[in-house]
Amino acid sequence: MLEKQPFSDERIIGCLATEYGIEVETLIVLPLGADLNASIYKAHANDQSCYFVKLKHGHNHDSIVTILSLLQNAGIENIILPVKTIQGQLTQRMEDFTLIVYPFIEGQDGFSRNLTDGQWITLGKVLRKIHDIDVPPSVQGQVRREAYSSKWRDIVRSLYTHMEETEPSGDKIALKFRAFMEENSETIHRLVNRAEQLGQSLRDQSFAFVLCHSDIHGGNVLIDKMGTIYIVDWDDPIMAPKERDLMFIGGGVANVWNKPHEEKAFYEGYGKTEINRTILAYYRYERIVEDIADFGQQFLLTTGDEQSRMEAYKYFISQFEPQGVVEIAFKTGDDPGIF
Repeated sequence: MLEKQPFSDERIIGCLATEYGIEVETLIVLPLGADLNASIYKAHANDQSCYFVKLKHGHNHDSIVTILSLLQNAGIENIILPVKTIQGQLTQRMEDFTLIVYPFIEGQDGFSRNLTDGQWITLGKVLRKIHDIDVPPSVQGQVRREAYSSKWRDIVRSLYTHMEETEPSGDKIALKFRAFMEENSETIHRLVNRAEQLGQSLRDQSFAFVLCHSDIHGGNVLIDKMGTIYIVDWDDPIMAPKERDLMFIGGGVANVWNKPHEEKAFYEGYGKTEINRTILAYYRYERIVEDIADFGQQFLLTTGDEQSRMEAYKYFISQFEPQGVVEIAFKTGDDPGIF
């Protein structure tokens, strides 16, 4: 979440009234997600309706509208469409930020609730349908393409340089993070170097690219009170090999989605497909490296509420626990085959 709320509650409430015609009674900050560039709110309107309000830094969110429209036209029902402004737009700019409003759906995400076998099958069917969409070139031009960039690996290496060249601050979380990075430097360098090797090998090859959500872990699958599942948070789609999404199935993010029967049920819905284990391994390594880079910058270069920072730190170190993402990434590729 943003270090500080970019706008006062009154300013956001005013925007919702002026641009959306939504008269808000209360606005509550929701401590959701690890995106440092976004603030999330629940808005209670005077007519008793509720809205999910997302305020994200930057204006490069036109692709969200394009992708959601594409999914809707392809008959994908398991998405939540934004509320339109009075002028018929799906997003609203507020200076250097983009405001997106969704109907608020009561439910739980896949981090806090286990999916049933039937829901896993449904998720598989929906994701296969998304991956099979023939994305027009005009839409592909609005979506980033996989380039196997070294950005996150370079940041992790720079974090170690930063720790070597600077004295520790008195910040409690920064000190804990430093100690963890030093104690686990061998494992972390192994992750970075392996991601580098795999990325370089993939960069010179050609693979079929499909539309991918790019972050389809349990936190981005919402289960409502009726058991219907929704894939949410389409902020950062990518054209990439299908393994970009499939790496989350059995990948163990937040130490869930790591049970064999879940993976089996998912692929029952997704259908038979050949999984490139090299690509799958790359994405699992690279995802961990990205988290190390993101959290490292947060812990070492910024300050904020100690309780939320401590919760983020606990999540960060949980990745290295048994059956966590690190262990699963190291194991990936040992059993090539077709699901």
